[in-house]
Amino acid sequence: MRKMTLLLAIGGMVLSLLLVPTMSAQAMSAQAARADTEPPPGNITIDLKSVNGSGCPEGTTAVAVADDKTAFTVTYSAYIAQVGPGAEPTDRRANCQLSMVANIPQGFTYAIAAADYRGYAFLARGAWGLEKASYYFQGSPGTEYRSHRIDGPQDDNFAFSDETPIAALVWARCGVKRNFNVNTELRVNAGWSNPSKNPSYLNMDSTDISVSTIFHLAWKHC
Repeated sequence: MRKMTLLLAIGGMVLSLLLVPTMSAQAMSAQAARADTEPPPGNITIDLKSVNGSGCPEGTTAVAVADDKTAFTVTYSAYIAQVGPGAEPTDRRANCQLSMVANIPQGFTYAIAAADYRGYAFLARGAWGLEKASYYFQGSPGTEYRSHRIDGPQDDNFAFSDETPIAALVWARCGVKRNFNVNTELRVNAGWSNPSKNPSYLNMDSTDISVSTIFHLAWKHC
């Protein structure tokens, strides 16, 4: 278990991706009543309570605040799922669970409005990979699941975005500190490829590109 404290100097506007382009003026007005257009004044800290999983062993995960102060970024250096020579059967799946809590000004609450995932896919013809994520507050009965499939052949970066319209956001309970959990997973299946000759992998780490997961925050008054 590791604890990191992030200082978010609040400023700027919530990203435009929070709005659905096809909404009517009435729907946009209704949504505006449910969420604020700006983060609360002052500073916010986010405590990363724990980082666990085969994709994020201790010392291989870093967290930083995004430049716009409405998001935070998680960067990995050992997050890989693979099949092929030298790989164990369990290596075809890797996961990482983040547990965090936000310390925010009284009278406000927050939700995760979007998450961006970036990585690299090297998949033989016939193989496929899967990136999956779930989001939930501690004690909440509902869990949001999102997944993205990549089919081989593939030898390139990948980028996926999970976006939630404001009307569907899951907000933290006002006045109650609850851990927010994000569980991500990478999975590789050899399919009809020959993994002994054609290895395949997905990763969220690289030496020559910026590979990270970015979580965008939305805010509203209680």
